[in-house]
Amino acid sequence: MTAQHLVRRAAVVMALVLAMPLGGASADGRPDVEGTAAKPTIVLVHGAWADASGWAAATERLQDQGYTVIALANPLRGVPSDAAYLASVLASISGPIVLVGHSYGGAVITNAATGNPNVKALVFIAAFAPDAGETLAQILAMNPGSQAAPPNLTFRPYPGGLDTYISPSAFHEVFCADVPAATAAMMAATQRPLDTAILAEPSAVPAWRTIPSWYLVAANDHAIPPATERFMAKRAGATTREVDSSHVPMISQPSVVTDLIADAARRAG
Repeated sequence: MTAQHLVRRAAVVMALVLAMPLGGASADGRPDVEGTAAKPTIVLVHGAWADASGWAAATERLQDQGYTVIALANPLRGVPSDAAYLASVLASISGPIVLVGHSYGGAVITNAATGNPNVKALVFIAAFAPDAGETLAQILAMNPGSQAAPPNLTFRPYPGGLDTYISPSAFHEVFCADVPAATAAMMAATQRPLDTAILAEPSAVPAWRTIPSWYLVAANDHAIPPATERFMAKRAGATTREVDSSHVPMISQPSVVTDLIADAARRAG
């Protein structure tokens, strides 16, 4: 295909996009009936040492319930820049939003949702929920128990920074002790690293001060101490549930995670 043909095809696609109606649509693609409240869009934000595929089981269940789901790729480069990226995605969504964050993703949603009236609920899944001026390093130091620390970490420099990985030999125990070993090995091999500098970056004004929040505590978490998760949930005034899981309940117990998200979607104003 020639370059001229490619340009023409791109022009046709753009014309079709611009011709699409801006209003909401139901799960089967039909416009929402006037006067009928549309279901919120569910935006899922993964954390460090993971990617959007970790939401696969929860996404399938939410889609089966008629929700539009976006599981975006969190850059993992810095709290302000990651939050700005997420905020740009949220700004492109019309209608109500339920914003869900796992692990470091909780810090990102805490910063990105502030001031966005479309975000009706925040859902934290074994996640950081920092207050203004707080760093992730400070939160991790609140209580003993996190194994996401040396010697279980591997550091690799990249142009402009230093990336942090969980060492493959420790990944199963630290991150996902309640998933099969073969699954853990695949997760370790495909993990996306966190820029090490993120741990010392102060958070901004938290969205959980003004937006209703839900929190799922992972009682067997070896990455963020469960006691710290309970503290953050209480501080945020979150509707809190607890599950006997590792740091990744959306993988090991996706029905529990889906139920909490759906509860937030139903109850958020």
